[in-house]
Amino acid sequence: MPNTIRRKPEWLRKKITPSAHKAMEALMGERRLHTVCEEAICPNISECFRQKVATFMILGALCTRACTFCAVRKGRPAPPDPQEPENVARAVKQLGLRHVVITSVTRDDLPDGGAAHFCETVRAVKAVDENIIVELLIPDLREERSALEAVACSGAEIIGHNMETVPRLYHVRKGSGYERSLRVLKILADANPALATKSGIMLGLGEREEEVLSLMRDLLDAGCRFLSIGQYLAPSSSYAEVAEYVAPEKFGYYRTVGMEMGFEHIKSSPYTRSSYMAHEYLKAQ
Repeated sequence: MPNTIRRKPEWLRKKITPSAHKAMEALMGERRLHTVCEEAICPNISECFRQKVATFMILGALCTRACTFCAVRKGRPAPPDPQEPENVARAVKQLGLRHVVITSVTRDDLPDGGAAHFCETVRAVKAVDENIIVELLIPDLREERSALEAVACSGAEIIGHNMETVPRLYHVRKGSGYERSLRVLKILADANPALATKSGIMLGLGEREEEVLSLMRDLLDAGCRFLSIGQYLAPSSSYAEVAEYVAPEKFGYYRTVGMEMGFEHIKSSPYTRSSYMAHEYLKAQ
């Protein structure tokens, strides 16, 4: 039987205004680009698009994994578009962005998981202006050390890799592993000490407080100092069920405790997503 969709509380009733998307959607279409905002049905899409902020999603819109929390479609991806890095750079210039977030679908079909394409995209953006801050949000690249080290030294200032949830609930991350993701963050941090590493988790899947705090300690041990915490929202009844809508006060609690633990910046609220208000993290250092 399909999962039931729980009625959202008042603090989760953010309006999406399609009219706010038209200019950004036209630009993305013109450049043959994708945004995770659209593909993952992000609830912040209207707010961000109105401010000409978007998270570019490179390497296509089809993922080789099928996580049960994620709205990005699974399928057989096309080969990487060799024009995509330059198209991203042109869109960055046209939008006048100073902080760029670039993510991708998981590409287990590629020997390096798409690492070279990430590096080419960073180089193209930096060629526009080397002072533009580039943040990458990467899949685990199958923990290929050479691929991870190349991305770590690509010129990006921040690289994120999301843990998503606590070990007990890792069945929602198909093809991924909790310990593997921790090792990915550690490899990135060790490969480039100047790099800021970042992760993100969702609440509301049934995690317990002690599990969340343990995850935070694991992230710190892996050298990760930036963290985003947001509410899981099921894209439809076909996805993993929401176990709980976590109160805003609990998000504030996790931020306070996490900062006391040693994180340099935490964004924690029901609507927080990995790249939401991304420009605030480095400023907080």
